[in-house]
Amino acid sequence: MGLRRGVLKFNIPYVVADTDRHGNVRLYYWRKGRPKIRLRAEPGSVAFAAEIEAAKVASDAAAPKSAREIAPASFRALCLDYFASANFRMLDKNTQRQNRLILEDVSRSKTPKAGQERGALPYALIEPRHVEEIRDEKFELPGAANNRVKALRRLFKWAVKAKKPGARNPAAEVDYLKMPGDGFETWSAAHIDQFEAAHPIGTQARLCLALLLYTGVRRSDVVKLGPQHERDGWLHFTEAKGSRKAGATPKVRDIPIIDPLREILDASRAITGPFAYLVTERGVPFTVNGFGNKFQDWVKAAGLPVGLAAHGLRKAAATLVAEGGASDRQLMALFGWETEKEANRYTKRASRKKLAGHAAPLLGFKR
Repeated sequence: MGLRRGVLKFNIPYVVADTDRHGNVRLYYWRKGRPKIRLRAEPGSVAFAAEIEAAKVASDAAAPKSAREIAPASFRALCLDYFASANFRMLDKNTQRQNRLILEDVSRSKTPKAGQERGALPYALIEPRHVEEIRDEKFELPGAANNRVKALRRLFKWAVKAKKPGARNPAAEVDYLKMPGDGFETWSAAHIDQFEAAHPIGTQARLCLALLLYTGVRRSDVVKLGPQHERDGWLHFTEAKGSRKAGATPKVRDIPIIDPLREILDASRAITGPFAYLVTERGVPFTVNGFGNKFQDWVKAAGLPVGLAAHGLRKAAATLVAEGGASDRQLMALFGWETEKEANRYTKRASRKKLAGHAAPLLGFKR
C-alpha cells in the first residue's frame, strides 16, 4: 500500500508514521521503490533501534538487483552462509544432504500471493506465518512438512547465534504437524508370514528380513553388517546413526545372534559378501537409499502393500519383545535408544494389551 496524504514524517531517515482509518499510528521503514517494513517496538527504545537496523538490511536486500546477483541479506544468501559454516559441516553427511535439499527447495519455491521466489526475499522479514505457509505446502506428507520446519529452525538458530543482522528464529514458534505414530506401519505377523512364503531361506530377501527382525537394527546399520562383526555369538558394531557427525561419540552396539538368525545366516553363505551380508547383484554392499528401493521390490514381489518399510520391521521387533515382557531398559539396550521415552511407548502398549486380555472375559459376566 502506498503512503497516503497526511502521512506523518518521523525525525529518523526513512521512518514514517501512517495513520489508519481508526486513527491508529503505525510506524514503517520505507524507501521509495522498496517495500514498507513495519516497526512495532516502542520509539526510542533499544528494541526500536534494533528494528530499524534490521529494516535497513531487509530494505537493501529488497532493492532492485541483477537477476544473477544474490542479495546479501536474502534468504538464499543466508542459506549459502549456513552451508559454509562450521555448524552445518559438523552435522553428519546424511543430515547435511537432507537439510541442503530442503532449504534449496524452499529457496526455489514461491510465495502463494505475489509469486515471489522465497530465496530472493529478505530473511529478516520471514515471520512464523510464512514458515507455516512453507510447512503447509507439504501437508499431505506430514513427515516432509515437519522436516521443512526442522531445517528452518536449524538455519535460523544458527543465524541468531552468528549474530546475522536482524536474525531471529520464526520457525521456533511453529508447531510440527501431528503424525500417526512415527509414520511407519508396524509389520503384523500376517505380513511377515506372507513375506517368508514369497522369499524362501537362501534368498537375499529372506536374509534381509531375518537381520531386521531378529536384531531390530536400522536400515543404515543392516547394510553395513557382515561376518566381520560376529564375535562369540554376538554382533559387535558401531551404529551408523550419528557416527558421522563431527565431535560425536560413536555408539557401539552388541546384539546376540539368536538361533533363528544363526540358521538363516548359515544357510545364506553362498549369497553373502565378504564384508556385508546383504550385497547387490554386482556383489557390493547396498547404499542406504539403494537398499530402500530394493526392499520395496521385495515387498511388491510378496504381494504386500506398497509402502511397508524396513523400519516397520524394527517396530515389529520392538512390539514382540515388549509383549514378551521386556523392560524399558532391556528395550533401550537392544534397540539403541538413549531415553526411556521410545521404549515406554512399546511397554505401555504391551501392558494395555495384557490387561485388556485379562479384563475381556468380564464382558461376558452374567448379571
